[in-house]
Amino acid sequence: MDLTTICTPLFSLRVMWAKLKQLRLKCIEEELYKRITNLNGRNLSTNNTKEALTELYKISPAGHVPLHITRPPYADTGTVPDPPYSTEIKTEKQIALMRTACRTAGKVLNVARDSIKVGVTTQDIDQIVHQAAISFGAYPSPLNYKKFPKSVCTSVNNVAVHGIPDSQSLQDGDIISVDVSVFIGGMHGDLCATYVVGSVDKQGQRLLESCQRSLDAAINICKPGVRFSLIGNTIESVAGKDGFTVCPNLAGHGIGSYFHGPPEILHTANYKPGKMGPGMTFTIEPVLCEGSPKIAILGDGWTVVTKDGKRTAQFEHTVLITDSGVEVLTADTKD
Repeated sequence: MDLTTICTPLFSLRVMWAKLKQLRLKCIEEELYKRITNLNGRNLSTNNTKEALTELYKISPAGHVPLHITRPPYADTGTVPDPPYSTEIKTEKQIALMRTACRTAGKVLNVARDSIKVGVTTQDIDQIVHQAAISFGAYPSPLNYKKFPKSVCTSVNNVAVHGIPDSQSLQDGDIISVDVSVFIGGMHGDLCATYVVGSVDKQGQRLLESCQRSLDAAINICKPGVRFSLIGNTIESVAGKDGFTVCPNLAGHGIGSYFHGPPEILHTANYKPGKMGPGMTFTIEPVLCEGSPKIAILGDGWTVVTKDGKRTAQFEHTVLITDSGVEVLTADTKD
């Protein structure tokens, strides 16, 4: 029998399955919009506490990127190319480039961290991140990614993710998540941390500590052969014991020459199939909520907030699955 009569249909089925997986990935963000309500910037707090974002602030123009900085494919148009159909296994060369990108992202985040204080605007932080990325020879990955207008995401108090830097001034007692991503050497590096502005109440401090613990616990279970679903099971278990909830709509992702791709990393308990293997790189980035995990998107189409106005915290690392365990590519090297 001619082998092509067997191989061709099998190949076609593999291609079809890969395309279906790709379609699902492209629908992830659209599905988020279907599940939640766009509240167009009105007051989302049920108790009018100061931590709830109640308006969209003025946004300044995006920063300039010098011509010598290598740009990702979407930099000029905002159109993002399709990521790989399946989870990519990185080569040694790609891994080396990923290490550089992730270390650079960490350095930029450290610069941003040192700028956080009462009276500083999130717009100020964006400018600092933008200039720091450029100074390290990197492109700030969020800039013009699907038309995102800034170089970093700054999410204050009840803003869960994708906060757009603006003229909002930080106040004593605020908590702010700074999500930094850079593109250098053809690869992206991505990490996030939540910081206290001035002093914060005990509950706010507990929220940050629980989120950090849940991320650390999830990273510690990563190694070849482990199911991706164990990440979400671990995070939700840690958060639940501390009295916090985990936002189920916001996932981690594969990363490399593409900003977002497979695998999708869920942060709540799940039975999603798939196992970790050496050479895989992806982010783990849980968002813990002080109250309900229900969320909404504001009128800018980006800013994701809690519906009850309660605070959130997020910590994120990019990790590499090695032959024997896991390497945190965005770990702070202090250099």
